[in-house]
Amino acid sequence: MRPVTVNSMVFSVTAALTRLSALSYSHPRSSSLFRFTHIRIITATISSKRQRHHSSRTMTSSVLPVESAAMQDKVTAPYGSWKSPITADVVSGASKRLGGTAIDGHGGLFWLESRPTEAGRSVLVKGGEKSGEEAVDVTPKEFSVRTTAQEYGGGAFTISGDTVIFANYKDQRLYKQSVDSIDSTPVPITPDYGSSVVSYADGIFDSRFNRFVTVMEDRRVSSMNAITTIVAIGLNDSDIEEPKVLVSGNDFYAFPRMDPKGERIAWIEWGHPNMPWDKSELWVGYISENGDIYKRICVAGNDNKIVESPTEPKWSSTGELFFITDRRNGFWNLYKWIESVNDVQALYSLDAEFSSPLWVFGINSYELIQNKEGRNLIACSYRQKGRSHFGILDCAQSSLSLLDIPFTDINSITLGHHCLYIEGASTIHPSSVAKVILDDQGSKVVDFEIVWSSSPDSLKYTSYFSSPELIEFPTGVPGQNAYAYFYPPLNPIYQASPEEKPPLLLKSHGGPTSETRGILNLSIQYWTSRGWAVVDVNYGGSTGYGREYRERLLGNWGIVDVNDCCSCAKFLVDSGKADGERLCITGGSAGGYTTLAALAFKETFKAGASLYGVADLSMLRAETHKFESHYIDNLVGDEKNYFERSPINFVDRFSCPIILFQGLEDKVVPPDQARIIYQALKKKGLPVALVEYEGEQHGFRKAENIKFTLEQEMVFFARLVGNFNVADDINPIKIDNFD
Repeated sequence: MRPVTVNSMVFSVTAALTRLSALSYSHPRSSSLFRFTHIRIITATISSKRQRHHSSRTMTSSVLPVESAAMQDKVTAPYGSWKSPITADVVSGASKRLGGTAIDGHGGLFWLESRPTEAGRSVLVKGGEKSGEEAVDVTPKEFSVRTTAQEYGGGAFTISGDTVIFANYKDQRLYKQSVDSIDSTPVPITPDYGSSVVSYADGIFDSRFNRFVTVMEDRRVSSMNAITTIVAIGLNDSDIEEPKVLVSGNDFYAFPRMDPKGERIAWIEWGHPNMPWDKSELWVGYISENGDIYKRICVAGNDNKIVESPTEPKWSSTGELFFITDRRNGFWNLYKWIESVNDVQALYSLDAEFSSPLWVFGINSYELIQNKEGRNLIACSYRQKGRSHFGILDCAQSSLSLLDIPFTDINSITLGHHCLYIEGASTIHPSSVAKVILDDQGSKVVDFEIVWSSSPDSLKYTSYFSSPELIEFPTGVPGQNAYAYFYPPLNPIYQASPEEKPPLLLKSHGGPTSETRGILNLSIQYWTSRGWAVVDVNYGGSTGYGREYRERLLGNWGIVDVNDCCSCAKFLVDSGKADGERLCITGGSAGGYTTLAALAFKETFKAGASLYGVADLSMLRAETHKFESHYIDNLVGDEKNYFERSPINFVDRFSCPIILFQGLEDKVVPPDQARIIYQALKKKGLPVALVEYEGEQHGFRKAENIKFTLEQEMVFFARLVGNFNVADDINPIKIDNFD
């Protein structure tokens, strides 16, 4: 059987389909703690002359009315067979991603959202000026605001006054556009190189020289070894010129930031073999009258006796430089540069993470503010023990006041006019943006209003939501624990018999230097509302728990992550929360590698799903992009480890069914990885299926593909290990060596 190939609009299934019938069925060191006094949730409707986009969705008529669910007596049915209104259509339609927020010169809010229903197109949206007013698309239909710098992008747009500069996905050029008029036409400001071989990210306006300073990634000479620099692009209405290089010589750059007078520029840089969270440097350059950098100073990261990874430099209105680094306690904390002696001062020390790893450009974890008394404050967030906290740091007193808001997870903070815009989520709030107003002293939240939601209809399904429980479980290393979020099966209509234990789906996150978070994720609720238990693991090597925890994975990828996932599953089985005979594992990217490695080298799980996962570590190293080209060496080690930890080299050890999903335009994990593992397992005689998506890269952005993946993963597990029939009417693809 050939693998299933799915194009951008229509499922082209080469295998025969088998119809599956549907069946019925208080915090330390904080000086104060305040509670919010007012909460509002506003659902925005987005429209424009170019396009009208409604945020609400209609439930299909085939599901039970949500409002009546709680009033019915529970029906006893096997775990996994329960019917749920949280359908794959609901999940795929609710998968909008936020790409950043910004404020224009009038204080208006703008955000960048990726829309699966438009094939993943990223659109800049202007919020309504008053609560309840319609939001308006700024980006014309023929454009998509997205950069491919470092493959993962981020920092794709910048707004100053009434002007936005953004990267266009198709050609990767920078365009300038007025945000005051929805009829404004974007105008290119960078050269046309004939194809998308030069990308830009993380830019800032330089008003002193009327130019745009940005990171540039040039792949014209080599796509595998791009040249990264910080450049200046003129904004005068004249002929487009080649960008002027300001900073060069290292492998990578991020966070170019101008001081208020345009006399100094700060930036972060790092070089192979380090990743930015391993070791990086913060520099400041002094700018001459002709716009060149004539002098530079390393502020942090150049002392060989101190291992640190500074990040997020930011200038105050008076010209003071603030940043975040992990030099003392192994946690990213806030610091300030003392320019006169070139020293740094810790503003507040806490065993918590005030920033996150630089996978994408444009991270913004804090903002510099002033209260009405003129006192300098920092609005910030940090993560500790699996949740985020929002607070106000008084720099003069070195005191942190925690402010209580509904979000338990915070991604970014943007300074508005007399307010803050916070991107966050919780166990009942999907990814959202909230407008937060503080009192005059900056010590209390007086208003909290959600102005954007990735899934505004999610409140319909509240009675079906399974709340995550943060669990700490023992690993295979004595005295070492790891963390995970456990979601028990929950449905207001159904229950299982007391004798039955639920099947368990273990999720292994990507990265691997990343973190899963205990927030509302409809793709998880899709499983739990049908009677599955789900556990989302932060294995050793994950972020959010400090450098020491993060570095457990150095030299041990494929060992620590696999062992921790198996230990977590065993812990839940021993606790009576899961059926040991129905353990499944799934993961994407690096999580797909952990999935395949667990299935090849352990016997804990009975089936697995790999989404654009790694099967051959040596092939990954040889074919991956520059940003991660040495990352793998740090995680794996020598050639012997590369061979012994690659699942593709030990196909004989696989003993259970596997389904693979792969984007055909993936440059991080090339499609050959999935094809090789598919052919090997097919030859061995194991049940296996491969689904390939045309037009998808590393991660799936199109609604139809998100839906198809979720449904086929569910049916695959149900048919092969679940011992139940799913309630949904789904056409399962043919499984080799099974159908």
